[in-house]
Amino acid sequence: MSDFAALGISKNLIKGLKELNIIEPTEIQREVIPLLLEGNADLVAQAQTGTGKTAAYGLPLLHKIDSTKTHVQALILCPTRELSQQVAKQLFRCTKYTEKIFSEAVFGGPNIERQISALRRPTQIVVATPGRLIDLVNREAVDLTHVKTVILDEADEMLSMGFKEELNRILGFLENIECKWLFSATMPQGIKQIVNEHLSEEAYKIEVSGSNVVNRDIEHQYLLCEEHEKFNVLMRLLSSEDENRGIVFCKTRSTARKLAKQLIAKNIAADAIHGDLKQIERDKVMRAFRNENLRILVATDLAARGLDIEALNFVVHYQLPDKDEYYTHRSGRTGRAGKEGISLCLVTTSEKQQLFHYEKLLRISFTQIRQG
Repeated sequence: MSDFAALGISKNLIKGLKELNIIEPTEIQREVIPLLLEGNADLVAQAQTGTGKTAAYGLPLLHKIDSTKTHVQALILCPTRELSQQVAKQLFRCTKYTEKIFSEAVFGGPNIERQISALRRPTQIVVATPGRLIDLVNREAVDLTHVKTVILDEADEMLSMGFKEELNRILGFLENIECKWLFSATMPQGIKQIVNEHLSEEAYKIEVSGSNVVNRDIEHQYLLCEEHEKFNVLMRLLSSEDENRGIVFCKTRSTARKLAKQLIAKNIAADAIHGDLKQIERDKVMRAFRNENLRILVATDLAARGLDIEALNFVVHYQLPDKDEYYTHRSGRTGRAGKEGISLCLVTTSEKQQLFHYEKLLRISFTQIRQG
């Protein structure tokens, strides 16, 4: 099926998609949308970031919402504030030519009273981080008794951020659920447990691109250098990339802070996000990066969760991640929506073995590049 009409999406939603320049369905959308439009069913979908998952579940969800009823009918759980906001925004944009369907994003950090006030307005879809949702439930500030559909977006990221107990609790107290849809880039044991405990045995299981959950549009490269050489190597890379934009990943907060300062000292428009930043500071950095006032974002793994930024040409692994699945998430920040991207690891000789491990586990292939 080559277009959204053939998949069963309504004309008015397609009109909204065209304004977002979403014309041709991605692989995950072609696989998932017809199944979810058929009727009430559970779904487990494995697909990497940047493949169009939000529209894959969002379009069938919008078909299911009764716009004449103002209570909450669906719940979308996301790992981060950024992803929650992006999902709510995309759902809103899709409904430009349909009956109004209202989504509200709620997440930790901002004043909870403002979010409670916002939820008093007609709200049919709540997009939430797990911790903040439980806070709202405990305050009886959100009524989930009419929720029929619950979606777990980037479930593995929620798990790695320590939300397993919250997810089990939320899925446990939702009584009238007809559909549970889980989307995840990887399937660690903890996700399998959630599937076994909370989803139907007859749940549809979709896996895009076989076992390779790392985007095929990404070219994986590595460059051998000593630890003390990494900064100079990075500077040469940035010089060769002209004005192309990207993210540089570090394993620790201290390295991210130091590297951002070094780049700024070399007149590179850069800044860092890491766990020590207050939310208002983090928002300021992300706003500058999205507005293209920054060329380089230096990030730690947890701070970069759920980021969805278009037109990134590359990611650099200044330090290799602690966990295997972090490589998938890091790399998925480039090569999004069918565009090509580069994922470059700066590694010492002793770290090279880790790349062989990634090749075997993720079924990818690394190309060595030489220092120019």
